[in-house]
Amino acid sequence: MKLYQRALLLISLLISCSAAGEILRDGKGKAVRYGGNYSAKTIDLPSYRHRSGEFRGVWVATVNNIDFPICKTAEDFKKAYRKILQNLQKAGFTAIIFQVRPCADAFYASSLHPWSIYLTGTPGRGIPGFDPLKFMVEETHRFGLEFHAWLNPFRVSLETKLSKEQYLATLPKNHFARLNPHLVLAYPIGDGKIALQLDPGAPQVRSHLFLTIRELVRNYRIDAIHFDDYFYPYHDIGNADAETFRRNNPNKLTLGNWRRENVDRIIYGIHKRLTEYNRVKGTRIRFGISPFGIWANAGNRREGSLTGGKESYYVNFADSRKWVKQQWIDYIAPQIYWHFGHPAAAYAALADWWGKQVSGTKVKLYTGLAPYRLGTDPQWNCNELANQLRYNSGNKNIAGNIWFSYSKIFSPVNAKQKQAVEKALKLWRRSR
Repeated sequence: MKLYQRALLLISLLISCSAAGEILRDGKGKAVRYGGNYSAKTIDLPSYRHRSGEFRGVWVATVNNIDFPICKTAEDFKKAYRKILQNLQKAGFTAIIFQVRPCADAFYASSLHPWSIYLTGTPGRGIPGFDPLKFMVEETHRFGLEFHAWLNPFRVSLETKLSKEQYLATLPKNHFARLNPHLVLAYPIGDGKIALQLDPGAPQVRSHLFLTIRELVRNYRIDAIHFDDYFYPYHDIGNADAETFRRNNPNKLTLGNWRRENVDRIIYGIHKRLTEYNRVKGTRIRFGISPFGIWANAGNRREGSLTGGKESYYVNFADSRKWVKQQWIDYIAPQIYWHFGHPAAAYAALADWWGKQVSGTKVKLYTGLAPYRLGTDPQWNCNELANQLRYNSGNKNIAGNIWFSYSKIFSPVNAKQKQAVEKALKLWRRSR
């Protein structure tokens, strides 16, 4: 064979291999199973393909000051927030998802909620003469990024050893939960502790949440309203909502269907109100939700995914697939916080399943990624995050991703986390 013919053959082979990608293998060289215990086929990992308009978001959690510090002055707040924007812009992110309502309180001037304890360290105390959200939205847009206002819709407390009555007494006097203790559910979470949340089945709670959304969109030029995965809690609440169920179930639904209907009413209600507000005001405020990564397992529901883990349909009573199919939301960001080789919730199978759900709808899919797991789970190697980005780029139904969370990206707590994040971000830098 002549030299030029050999060269042409080699180029042909290289192009062919590049198009097909590579078989994903674990640290021992063994091919990774596509669906863990539920599908043994291999995973074809493509080269990273940059797509114009890809959504790249980061969650900034304020609860427990996970990603944002307590600030006593406006200057302290501005300095901390600008640092976040500088880092996001430099790294190639396009949006910030900032937690403005962590525990039925506020990081903004509100007539409905007290100032959050995570703002200044004192519940109900803000920074005199300063509205953090007004500053954040304006500054975010100045940096060319989107601002998504992240609300936890029902949470009142994290874990506490106080009784319900004792904990509510620690809240500011104008806190909705303290004013309406009958609308607060208390449920055990082990070790003698409880957690508190607003009751999704109470009409007053739904009305309060609708008013919260109205206040935000009227007063701030946010780009989106964003909910996380906390609807009904992951812990069994037993009969904590038995009285609400008795009083507010005219159609005699089963308890599970009634709880799902309560959440559906909230999602649809916000969708309807935002659609009307956008129509009247000429705005384009979006509504996005980040549910638990598994809607339902195929073994329990025919339409489910190749998984065997907890299911939001039964645990949180969140019918997230329905919200997509009904197009009540503009984007969905399922928390696919598992690695490719996970036996019960494999990344590839879940990413593809969600891609199929948004196909044919106007709903965008942004996969929720978990850099926080790096260094804590030995199954997460230094290539995991970058490989997930590569896999996403080969699926036309995946329009972007959101990372949890900011501090794990820019203040990594271990060497593996630092190395893995850098490898992932390098893909973006190469594609610019």
